[in-house]
Order: sequence, then C-alpha cells, then structure tokens
Amino acid sequence: MAVLMAASLSACGSSGSGTGGTGTSAAETTASSGAAAESTEAKSDSAGGYELALVTDLGTIDDKSFNQGAWEGLKKYAEENGVSYKYYQPQEGTTDSYLETIGLAVEGGAKLVVCPGFLFEEPIFLAQDEYKDIHFILLDGVPHSGDYSEQRTEANVMPILFQEDEPGFLAGYAAVKDGNTKLGFLGGMAVPAVIRFGYGFAEGADYAAKELGIDGIEIMYNYTGAFAATPEAQSMAASWYQNGTEVIFGCGGAVGNSVMAAAEEKGKKFIGVDVDQSFESETVMTSAMKQLSVSVYDGVKAFYDGNFPGGETSIFSAKNNGIGLPMETSRFTTFTQEDYDKIYAELKEGKIELVQPSEDNNNPTVDLKLEKTKINFVE
Repeated sequence: MAVLMAASLSACGSSGSGTGGTGTSAAETTASSGAAAESTEAKSDSAGGYELALVTDLGTIDDKSFNQGAWEGLKKYAEENGVSYKYYQPQEGTTDSYLETIGLAVEGGAKLVVCPGFLFEEPIFLAQDEYKDIHFILLDGVPHSGDYSEQRTEANVMPILFQEDEPGFLAGYAAVKDGNTKLGFLGGMAVPAVIRFGYGFAEGADYAAKELGIDGIEIMYNYTGAFAATPEAQSMAASWYQNGTEVIFGCGGAVGNSVMAAAEEKGKKFIGVDVDQSFESETVMTSAMKQLSVSVYDGVKAFYDGNFPGGETSIFSAKNNGIGLPMETSRFTTFTQEDYDKIYAELKEGKIELVQPSEDNNNPTVDLKLEKTKINFVE
C-alpha cells in the first residue's frame, strides 16, 4: 500500500446537472474572469446555493470516462437525498485555473467539492488551507506542494487512490483468454495511473498465456502524451489494427474515443477504461473499471453522515471490490463469469503480485519481465 501511495502522486486522464436534472450535458457560460465555464442548468435551494460541486479535470462531465464516473456518483447521492449540486469546468489545466474554479464553487455555496485527477494535487494542497471550512474529495491524487517538497493532507480532504494495475491485469487476462494474441495499449499522458493500467494489462496477458501454454503474445504500446481525442491517435490505432492488432486498450480520457473510432472503421475490438463504455459502441469488448461513482458516492455519504474520513487516503482495489470488469455488458466469446470470478479471487487474496513502475520510468520493456509476451514500445 505504501508503494501504491508513493507511486500515485499523479493519475489517469478525467452528464447533466442539477437536482432533478435531465441527465444531459448542461449549457455552459464562461466566467467573467475567463478562468472557468460553469453549468447553468443546475438547481440550487433558495438560500444556500449549490452544496455539492464537481470541478472537472481536463475534459468534460460527459467524457465517458473519469470526469463522468465521478459526476455520476455525486449526482446519484444528490438526487437521492435532495441536495443541490453543480459542476464547474476550468478553462485551463493549470494550478491557478483549478484553484480559481474551486473558488467559484465555494462562492456558489459548495460545502463539498469533488476534484477528479492528479492535476488537482497542488490546487487541493493550497485549497485545504485557504478554505478550511470546505471539504474536498480528491480522486487519483494526494495533496502536495508544487515542488513536491511537502505532502500534507488536512482533515477536510479525502484523497482516493485506485490500484489501476489490477483492472488492467483483468482486461489483459480476459483478452488473451478470449482468444486474442495481438493486443494494443494506447495510453494518454504517461502519469503513474496510466502506466499502472498499461503494466497490469501486459502482465494479465502474459499470465493468461502461461495458463494456456501459448507463446507469441504481442502488444503494441504507446503514450500519446495527452488526454484528448486527436486525428493522430486515431491514425495510430487504425494502423495497428490494419497490421493485425485485434484489440486495443484505450487508456486516457478521450484518447479512448480515437481508438473506438478506429475500431469501428476497421471492424476490430476496443477495451474501455475507468467506467463501463459498452454502451458507446458495439466494438467495446470490455472495460477496465475503477468504481469511480461508488467511491465518490461513498465519500459524499460519509460527509453527510458525519463520518468524513479526512486526513487519510482511501485505496480502492480488488480487496474491497473497488475495481473490476463489467461482465454483464462485456462482449466475450469464450471468457466466462466463472473464469472471471476465479482470477478476481486470486487478485483479492493477494495470490498475484504485480510489478510497480520504477521511479522516473514509463517503459514496460524495462520494468516487466514477461515470459510469453513481447511488447513493442512505440516512443
């Protein structure tokens, strides 16, 4: 756990609003400072404004990934309990912009602010002192100073980390067990969470190959350097598919949209990330999920129940059912629920030991010692 927390000082990439909202993306207006866009469709109570707020990471609340998963957890609790809520979207992925947007949420009446993504680590480090009476849920990060000289979590902050290598492992294992031998991993920024997803994916594929007694598993592997959908990312994924790759794990916010588009174009398969993306395309074979909505829902509930676990980091893994594959919606041909339950139990019981990335390295060919799998690392 200590290794996980140390390695998790960064994270993976990032709809409606309002009590009784429609579930569609809210209309947005630009704040007068130019620092943020905020939803206008949210409803507040007449006196207190919006008690619950989410400040998005890079991307939007309907990104089919990190932001959306966090938003759905907040929204679910708010609507079940009649609590007002709203989201705010920074214009830039900078500490100043994030901090100013948090300020907008506080001015709008927020008592609890949810911040998804590693880019919030420094803003929350500052905000926890500036807004001592406001509570924060920080996903995929631990508060620290800009130069990393100080790491400190006050009682008004609940950091949540996920053991991303485990859902990555399950996805790679299932892909090979389902008959695929040529895989791809297209990540976003090479931050620790994305790296762990990729490492786990490769280790899961190799583990399955050893069980099956087969050689020749190949994985194309690249980090795009961003969490955006781009023509370049789609082109790379399309070329991999064209050259024989059967399924690609798109890991990094909207990067997955590029991979999904390439999969649809080439008639191939795609693995989603963070949330169940099966409803987005028939090409989605499965998704390497973090229980984002569950973790946020539980954190918000703890706040209102008077049991907010501030000052300490909560870790979601197989041990507390905090990660997994959505078996009910996955499109496997031979990989069964029984197969999944067996391998999940091994993870949960600690029978499988996964490699943690070495410091300042994101190259899987350096850290991983695979027996049946060759990784083609595209830099």
